[in-house]
Amino acid sequence: MQPATAKWYDRRDSVFIEFCVEDSKDVQVNFDKSKIDFSCVSGTDNIKHQNTVDLFGEIDPKESKHRRTDRSVLCCLRKAEAGKSWPRLTKDKTKCNWLSVDFNNWKDWEDDSDEDLSSFDKFSEMMNSMGGDDLPDLDGADDEHDSADSDDEKMPDLE
Repeated sequence: MQPATAKWYDRRDSVFIEFCVEDSKDVQVNFDKSKIDFSCVSGTDNIKHQNTVDLFGEIDPKESKHRRTDRSVLCCLRKAEAGKSWPRLTKDKTKCNWLSVDFNNWKDWEDDSDEDLSSFDKFSEMMNSMGGDDLPDLDGADDEHDSADSDDEKMPDLE
């Protein structure tokens, strides 16, 4: 038995833990109000993983969920007290060598006023603000320019 490598990040009403195990089988995730137990068998070598995490804060075990993919097991822990930030995942300040912060998904949501926008809405808003109106219509080619290829123009000489 060895602990699975994991990454975590904090949100206003949930904490996410991703256990990075490929081709996992026999996945067991047990949520308790102050801890999570994770175990599985992974890979072609059938390596047994087990992690027990005493959590920094309390969660709602009934509202917490997990989802298995081919590359990992993602756990969504619903906070018992939404709006309270978790400075760390574990109750103790000890460093776990198998655990790291997921900086790709981390954000300081305490200062964020538009938290209610989902990531997709923010992405769409960003794309719209980039001036998509002046993009050429790529669906239909202009019939009158079918024979002319813009790449055939003479290039200016290099200085």
